[in-house]
Amino acid sequence: MAETNAAEAAEIKKRSVVIAGHRTSISLENAFWDALRDLATARDLSVNQLVTEIDRGRRGNLSSAIRTYVLLARGTANG
Repeated sequence: MAETNAAEAAEIKKRSVVIAGHRTSISLENAFWDALRDLATARDLSVNQLVTEIDRGRRGNLSSAIRTYVLLARGTANG
């Protein structure tokens, strides 16, 4: 069962988001989509709004910036 959950969490999904009025596609693992949604909800933001914030401060590609944001935010929340 744990292997199935890990496989599902690692599966990459491509989703469309709107950043500053422009639609773009982002590919992330399910685990990162779930965490991004949780972080947006905790801040009372939509995923699009949070991705727009991340996009404004990024250096490099957007998928990597989102993963880094999630990891740092989760690290801060966990101690």
